[in-house]
Amino acid sequence: MTSYKELGLVNTKDMFAKAVAGGFAIPAYNFNNMEQMQAIIQACVETKSPVILQVSAGARKYANGTLLRNMAKGAVEYAHELGYDIPIVLHLDHGADFEICKECIDNGFSSVMIDGSHFPYEENIALTRKVVEYAHKYDVTVEGELGVLAGIEDDVVAAHSTYTQPEEVIDFVSKTGVDSLAISIGTSHGANKFKPEQCTRNAEGILIPPPLRFDILEEIEKKLPGFPIVLHGSSSVPQDQVAIINANGGALKDAVGIPEEQLRKAAKSAVCKINIDSDGRLAMTAAIRKYMAEHPDHFDPRQYLSPARDSLKTIYMAKNKNVLGSAGQA
Repeated sequence: MTSYKELGLVNTKDMFAKAVAGGFAIPAYNFNNMEQMQAIIQACVETKSPVILQVSAGARKYANGTLLRNMAKGAVEYAHELGYDIPIVLHLDHGADFEICKECIDNGFSSVMIDGSHFPYEENIALTRKVVEYAHKYDVTVEGELGVLAGIEDDVVAAHSTYTQPEEVIDFVSKTGVDSLAISIGTSHGANKFKPEQCTRNAEGILIPPPLRFDILEEIEKKLPGFPIVLHGSSSVPQDQVAIINANGGALKDAVGIPEEQLRKAAKSAVCKINIDSDGRLAMTAAIRKYMAEHPDHFDPRQYLSPARDSLKTIYMAKNKNVLGSAGQA
């Protein structure tokens, strides 16, 4: 067994407490490869932001759990080399069952999410409690989920959203012992978060999605004062990146995200962790497509992955400063 403490990582406990008290949210960025890891750490060191490195089921299949764990260890050392020791969490995103959560805890993860939201309520409680009991033996923090987000993220697929019911949160948290709670208030997974008919168009013809259900968030905050809340599916889907992709051979239609001003409002509440993945994918893909269109004779992966990495770093620095409020909080 490998403890996350041996890798220089931290769990989310102190990180979340500071975020709730300070009115900001910790960035939770998914990674699958070295370039993403470099961009995340560079962005967070330069903005002096704590960070949660998220590993999805798809990332574990693509890059291998052992390699990802050692990349996280390398991230700690890399941040030190860059000149600032930021708090870094290695987090399992959307753990599907107890066995996956246990495997990650045993292999150096400092935080895990057990997603039992698709099960009946009592089954969700039982599964989440089982993970919590194991994780807390090793000082690993656990995120649970109530409510279902629509959309697609790797192996997580749901056709419809189910809003979190505020009347259930006290019972769920007290029976499971979770350290944080992911809720559903209108965010969704993927780059196509909403259908066009769900949106309105502004004067420039840009699709504007329906607002998040802040009334549900406020009710949950009243019932769980100061308790760490998590938002999944919170990419903003920058339209400039979508335009670059489509101008260089892409075919992204009706890609709509969560407006950044709504995420900033959420970050000032008990929402202390905001998950962002699709924005990073879009930024890297846009940079790669543009580079390959401009340099059709190039074939060295380092040539097109370098601008992709730079683009990812730029977008994440802006998130830390302008959206999450995490810059300067490390």
